[in-house]
Amino acid sequence: MCRSIKTLRPPFETDATEADMRAAALQYVRKVSGFRQPAAHNAEAFERAVADITEATVRLLGALEVRGAQSA
Repeated sequence: MCRSIKTLRPPFETDATEADMRAAALQYVRKVSGFRQPAAHNAEAFERAVADITEATVRLLGALEVRGAQSA
């Protein structure tokens, strides 16, 4: 698994930014594709996957209800 991806949901990370979510998505796509940096002919698909996974992560973290979490 992607050991460098950190948990972004509260209470582990209370201030996860979209940049944090994009970094996690990038690590995931790198792991799944096997490319650290894709060749030019794969760059569009690679970046689209990173954007899609970032959006899914934003939606996921926005929808999660963490029991026992303190509201600010």
